[in-house]
Amino acid sequence: MFAAMRTGSNFLEANLNCLPGVTCHGEVFNPHFIGRQNQTALFGFDLAARAADPLLLLARLRQRTDGLAGFRFFHDHDPRVFDAVMADPACAKIILTRNPIECYVSWKIAQQTGQWKLTNASKLKTSRVRFDGREFEQHLSMLQDFQIRLMHGLQTSGQTAFYIDYEDISDLAVLNGLAQFLGVEGRLEALDETLKKQNPEEISEKVLNPAEMTTALARLDRFNLARTPNFEPRRRAAIPGFVAASGAGLLYMPLRGGPEVAVTEWLAALGSGGLTGDFVQKSLRQWKRSHTPHRSFTVLRHPVARAHAVFCRQILGDAMPEMRAALARIYQIDLPAPGQRQSARAHRAAFLGFLRFLKLNLAGQTGLRVDPHWASQTAVLQGFAQFQGPDVVLREERLAEGLAWLAAELGVPAAPLLAAPEAAPHPLTAIYDAEIEAAARDAYQRDYMGFGFGTWTPSLN
Repeated sequence: MFAAMRTGSNFLEANLNCLPGVTCHGEVFNPHFIGRQNQTALFGFDLAARAADPLLLLARLRQRTDGLAGFRFFHDHDPRVFDAVMADPACAKIILTRNPIECYVSWKIAQQTGQWKLTNASKLKTSRVRFDGREFEQHLSMLQDFQIRLMHGLQTSGQTAFYIDYEDISDLAVLNGLAQFLGVEGRLEALDETLKKQNPEEISEKVLNPAEMTTALARLDRFNLARTPNFEPRRRAAIPGFVAASGAGLLYMPLRGGPEVAVTEWLAALGSGGLTGDFVQKSLRQWKRSHTPHRSFTVLRHPVARAHAVFCRQILGDAMPEMRAALARIYQIDLPAPGQRQSARAHRAAFLGFLRFLKLNLAGQTGLRVDPHWASQTAVLQGFAQFQGPDVVLREERLAEGLAWLAAELGVPAAPLLAAPEAAPHPLTAIYDAEIEAAARDAYQRDYMGFGFGTWTPSLN
């Protein structure tokens, strides 16, 4: 059973244990106890033995239980167990949820009163608590992250789960539907009434500052309206493209379409000279171990300048003939024949068409691949993080200063940074205007927002 504190998991467990052939052993993998509060051993496993091999306890749980064995699992329980059960389609998954604000306030009350279960209504302890907006946002983020992790695990393994809300755990028909999902023959005749509901009052009566709570909740983007839609495919770490300065402990993680030539030449002049590249994960780890200290870095380029550089080198330069043909045939972009030169006006129109194609391409609305040269810089950096993100992210407009600082970090003399000429039939300054800027912003919303890019100016090139 996947749940969280104050979601009604104790009540649901009690009713599951009333089903013939079903035994739920509690929070077996809670980091502080095994199964129940203050219980530190189960089936011959103490806390140390469980920590050494939780999957052995999981196997023992199945072996020593008559019928169907189960347990409750929260977001902070042993992640090794989460991975094991999510990969096992023979393990039935129950996902119990509750309104997050109800869950949070109930948790605060239990913290204050010390009463986590109630079996005798005459001994009810109640209290009004102060709502903390920042703490609630952290609580909500934790719940959402856990639910996303669950959903992703089910989707990638082709499984389903029995979802049940706090409001439904007292519905006898729903619980018997859960029994059918579990594949057991027994059914409940009535609910287990051992545990009593705590704090049934309205939320506003449970908190000391209801007006402050209302204001804090109103500012939350419940429907994620501020999110920039992202349909761009996830990228790999692109390790084979990384290059290192021989003997200098400096690793460059290029963003395609950036100032790769200038940075690579600068890197080659450091240390003992020369470059090391063509890495795989194993050889990159070996390089890192043999170069201590070391630093890794990448360089951001303004989206307009990056898109123009890619357009000129990859499309006009005929490095991608199939892509070039598709852009001309499908998207009606007027491209010159290889080796020929258009007028500045025609070049601007073709580049504008390319930017409009990029908007569709990055949104998953074309049948053409998202090439690394024009993938968003956000997606590429996220791809790097699958192995390890760079230590430093520099900006092209302050590149010389940033590279000098990196060299000083490693105690090596900084080589001069030589600007590479713009490989374009017409410079960006000759065709740039507000329409070009708007088209680039439409295509690269994630980069503009995430990295704070403003309007392009020639000084940024």
